[in-house]
Amino acid sequence: MKVADVFSGVDLTMEKRSKFSSSIGFVLAAAGSAVGLGNIWRFPYLAAKDGGGLFICAYLVLAVTFGFAMLVTEVSIGRMTKQSAMTAYGKLHPKFKWVGILAQVVPFMIFPYYCMIGGWVMKFGVTFITGHAADAAQDGYFTGFITAQTEPVLYGLLFLAITGFIILQGVNSGIERISSILMPILLILVITISIFSLTLSNGERTGLEGLKIYLVPDITGMSIGSIITVIFDAMGQLFFSISVAMGIMVTFGSYFNDEDDLAKSVGRIEICDTVVALLAGVMVIPAVYVFSGSEGMQSGGPGLMFIALPKVFRQLGAMGNIIGAIFFIMVFFAALTSAMSILETVVASLVDGLGWDRKKATLAELGASAVLGIIICFGYNIFYFDAHLPNGTSGQILDIFDYISNYILMPVVAIGTCILIGWVKGSKTVTDEATKNGEKLFRKPLIGFMLKFASPLLLAVLLLSSLGLIKLG
Repeated sequence: MKVADVFSGVDLTMEKRSKFSSSIGFVLAAAGSAVGLGNIWRFPYLAAKDGGGLFICAYLVLAVTFGFAMLVTEVSIGRMTKQSAMTAYGKLHPKFKWVGILAQVVPFMIFPYYCMIGGWVMKFGVTFITGHAADAAQDGYFTGFITAQTEPVLYGLLFLAITGFIILQGVNSGIERISSILMPILLILVITISIFSLTLSNGERTGLEGLKIYLVPDITGMSIGSIITVIFDAMGQLFFSISVAMGIMVTFGSYFNDEDDLAKSVGRIEICDTVVALLAGVMVIPAVYVFSGSEGMQSGGPGLMFIALPKVFRQLGAMGNIIGAIFFIMVFFAALTSAMSILETVVASLVDGLGWDRKKATLAELGASAVLGIIICFGYNIFYFDAHLPNGTSGQILDIFDYISNYILMPVVAIGTCILIGWVKGSKTVTDEATKNGEKLFRKPLIGFMLKFASPLLLAVLLLSSLGLIKLG
């Protein structure tokens, strides 16, 4: 069967430019993009590592300063230009076309490996739904799966096809409609698992004790350098979480109605993303603490989600299958809403930049991503090698894609955005766009300060750290 046949019957007629039907539709779609795997597998790990409440306090301060300024800026750029990032930056200033081009390279690199990880989530979801929680908790189960040559490819391509089908439906019938369904369900599932996690006890430790470790700041033994590390850990987590510097918010901004309150909508995105991130910690940290103690909280990323948590679920007995299934369904929804926004950004850039229609742009990107995704999967077997990266980590092909896109290109794009708006065009460019209907923007002075001084400095430190040129802490 040809790829095109899978999507037959879909209405691919392009309008002049699609629009979200309401500000709520925009908020849910943008929040769906921001709420992804990083909220679930990285935020709890960093919070546990960085003194609990100390990390959370740093994150919240950065969210209402750096995060708000960057979100308002990118959404404003999209709405005022009515273009995706590929062409929006060049429309604002010809010498900054390069920022838009790099902003589109980022999602192009991320989408293939994100789909492969989405396939991992689907695999574990199926494992728990079919009652095989004990298998998932076995040592070597996750490693055995990702090093296989066929199964991870099939699951990854299935996740890619599901995402592609949704994007082919368009902005309203696809992204907005699916986000409006999945985001409320995701929030309910997160709250449900969080409450359950707090009720756990093994006779020695309780979920409420784990919650205390998570929320109460602990600066015992911390030096100034350690506190600086916490701040930049929070900065990095927020930066990679809110979907800036990868074209997504510019693209979604181009679909945002001129009559809607931009600043208020951005505030709602902030709240949604932060609430889910905080609840992710409530879901994970108490449960891991109860059954694995403080040592169990030392792993993050795939190790936390696909190795540590299945072992926790196994210790719940028969209930572990149910909770594990609910958890991985929730993670699948989070991964899917993020993948939708990543793919839409690339598609929009091809439509705006090359004049392609939605069908051609989507199928071209799906084809390229399928090839790259297969190569990424083979990076754990046929093409295996261990690369040492400048930031001190090592990894395979997936990790190289992640390092280049997230740790190099994204900070460069964000710094370019700050220079363009903060110094060349002036922050008034975006604040005027955000208040053009007479809305109040109480953080207007903050936006100018962040774009001109604070954000470029923080981003430069983040970039230099990623390049291995400076060491934090």
